[in-house]
Amino acid sequence: MKCTLILDKSGSMTIRDQKNGRSRWEACKEAITALAYKAEQKDAEGITLYMFAGRFKRYEKVTAPKVTEIYEENEPGGGTELGDVLEDAFEFISKRKASGTNVPELVLVVTDGEPDNRESVSQSIARMSHKIKDRSELAISFIQVGTDPAASEFLKTLDDDLTKAGAALDIVDTITLEEMEDY
Repeated sequence: MKCTLILDKSGSMTIRDQKNGRSRWEACKEAITALAYKAEQKDAEGITLYMFAGRFKRYEKVTAPKVTEIYEENEPGGGTELGDVLEDAFEFISKRKASGTNVPELVLVVTDGEPDNRESVSQSIARMSHKIKDRSELAISFIQVGTDPAASEFLKTLDDDLTKAGAALDIVDTITLEEMEDY
């Protein structure tokens, strides 16, 4: 399995509403490091990691120890421009599949807020769903940090109603960071 991790580093990630008074950004550090270790068990080459806010940066073949280093290089700030980063991730995945790599893909999006570009996010996922034959090829999980009601509503729509937006398959699931930590 190949894993792509997309991490929101928008300004709202500095909000301190997590356990023990931690910021959303601080809470995510532990979670994504744990996710990277689990992903490494499935693919020793490492994960593709994106950090995004107003712009994004892609890091390839990232091993779990490198996640901490990359995390320290980044600080929260800016908006939540999720559409562009999803487009890049899906293009990267499509190229990998076109080169003959036919392993399942998992995209994990860790975010706290409603994206600045809701429609482009929905449309990007819907387009990608038409490029796969069945759900086993690609799964997208949104992990919500915090309790922003607008973000919760948007993510629920992606999870439950994406086929209404033109998606060929239901490939999105959502979970909160707290629920994930309980696993």
